[in-house]
Amino acid sequence: MARYNPKETEPKWRRAWEAADAFRAGPPDPSRPKYYVLEMFPYPSGRLHMGHVRNYALGDVIARYKRARGFNVLHPMGWDAFGLPAENAAMERGVDPKAWTYDNIARMRSELKELGLSIDWSREFATCDVEYYGRQQAWFLDLFEKGLVYRKEGQVNWDPVDQTVLANEQVIDGRGWRSGAVVEKRRLSQWFLRITDYADALTDDLKGLERWPEKVRTMQENWIGRSRGARFTFHFTDPARPDGLEVYTTRPDTLFGAAFVGVAADHPLAADIAARNPAAAAFVDACRRGAVSEAEIETAEKLGFDTGLRVRHPFDPSVELPVWIANFILMDYGAGAIFGCPAHDQRDLEFARKYGLPVRPVVLPPGADPATFEVGDEAWTGSGVLFNSGFLDGLDIESAKAAAIARLEAEGAGQGATVFRLRDWGVSRQRAWGCPIPIIHCPACGVVPVPRDALPVAHPADIVFGKAGNALDRHPTWKHTSCPRCGGAAARETDTLDTFVDSSWYFARFTDVEAAEAIHKAAADYWLPVDQYIGGIEHAVLHLLYARFVTKALADAGQLSVREPFAGLFTQGMVTHETYRRQSGDWVEPGEVVVETEGRSRRARLAASGEPVVIGDPEKMSKSKKNTVPPGEIFEVYGVDAARLFVLSDSPPERDAQWSNAGVEGAWR
Repeated sequence: MARYNPKETEPKWRRAWEAADAFRAGPPDPSRPKYYVLEMFPYPSGRLHMGHVRNYALGDVIARYKRARGFNVLHPMGWDAFGLPAENAAMERGVDPKAWTYDNIARMRSELKELGLSIDWSREFATCDVEYYGRQQAWFLDLFEKGLVYRKEGQVNWDPVDQTVLANEQVIDGRGWRSGAVVEKRRLSQWFLRITDYADALTDDLKGLERWPEKVRTMQENWIGRSRGARFTFHFTDPARPDGLEVYTTRPDTLFGAAFVGVAADHPLAADIAARNPAAAAFVDACRRGAVSEAEIETAEKLGFDTGLRVRHPFDPSVELPVWIANFILMDYGAGAIFGCPAHDQRDLEFARKYGLPVRPVVLPPGADPATFEVGDEAWTGSGVLFNSGFLDGLDIESAKAAAIARLEAEGAGQGATVFRLRDWGVSRQRAWGCPIPIIHCPACGVVPVPRDALPVAHPADIVFGKAGNALDRHPTWKHTSCPRCGGAAARETDTLDTFVDSSWYFARFTDVEAAEAIHKAAADYWLPVDQYIGGIEHAVLHLLYARFVTKALADAGQLSVREPFAGLFTQGMVTHETYRRQSGDWVEPGEVVVETEGRSRRARLAASGEPVVIGDPEKMSKSKKNTVPPGEIFEVYGVDAARLFVLSDSPPERDAQWSNAGVEGAWR
């Protein structure tokens, strides 16, 4: 042919590959090297975008290369299909979320196949397939039997728009990660997975993930937040309170700089005070309506309520410290109580300045004069030696920490302790379009797991999604059942599992999608770990941490041999595009704009009217800013190969790639 014709050539070879079943992974074969390449599977929104094109083209290059080198390659595809978008679509459009989801899957599958990806489509599944989530319920019960699943009432993050609970990791700057609504605090009975049982292993094993980006490993280590410090008790001056107040600190070296003791608004002491003091009750209530994320707490105004109680200093009983309820203390970290050292902690300093509390420096910066050193608007958190600190004077910080812990232990006042920032994973979600939690509540027997032979617990066929909230709970019959132990009337659990549970083990199911059990251990032993995992940096804490935890838990349950799911991780850059706005501020789609270049200057106008348009910076393609380019339109004009070549060659794959029509035209040429 005189010129490459993608409309003829690309469909021809797609048909040839399909006829030959060219990309089906071979059976486990110890005589051949294996290679498992996997991209984070997509949510079936119904439309492919250029970010998908780049992500899956990257994995496809690796899969084809390894296959050409003689590797037995597994390159599967599936769908992360549960979640609120389907329920929202059901409410907005009056459609069935199941039908909406599977229609979207069909549309996106067709587009992905058009991309020419070397995927083993025989292993495809969606997490909303009852065959998948029924097996998820089975291993959930395995973890329940091992004591890794429990239910308790606690303070939760409540999204008032999506009307569901959010994990701490799903609260971004105080707002729901999907809805953007300001998150509220509520008390609800929730199901939890004991991820904190694995906090040490999740931290220590990061060292072995040498083919992970350093940035991701650091993000996970910081999120888990292992810290060594001291746990000890302050004794009240009031003899009517003989039990004292336990605190945890990572800086026992600064105890001689203590100006106050603070407790969280949800601390039992705060509740006790609030029950007797209306002003304290009002303050506690205001705290519960306030910031929920640590980032938001950092920037919020530091507020407190003086309880009137006093405690004695553990190293100098003649010193008494006031006890405050404070809005910047987290109940679920340490003991929910701290001592405040304003000179060496910025939050404590802001609090002390607001309420006129003393600021006594006890760590002297290198080169500073102990006679004149003072703390101004910034707490000193750097290195130095201890002063104004009795038996700790002259020691460096680490030596002073050890000496302070040794003194607390010698006097029976406390002990060294390791704590974690990581909290147990709250997995209850108050929505119907998710994996039902396989638990029955019986008035006589309490919490009872669904018998194995009664799995899967499937959705009813006639769920009505007419309004926000949990449609399973509103269903007239589904939740009513009998207790498998006593036979009496009982109720099913109507909460469903967080969708991050669905994506925490899908890579293991891909190793054998026909297995009767959740995971075919022999197949998993052959294929796992995933040799190359590819996906966005935005999943560094959420998905990747949960997948690592579930892998370890399932290994301890005897279902897996590996303890880390992904040997190699690559976080690709985003595909960006210039943004365009009318003078009124309304966003304009790229297809409506003509860009003209004159020397180094560029200007844009609307193609239809000639109205001038403001050219904005390149940003991640998003529907809200109308800077997306539908892949289908590019495929139609230039073909798939040109689009793939452009997104792979325009910039290094770990960096953002800026989309331009000139660039894809160059790739086509």
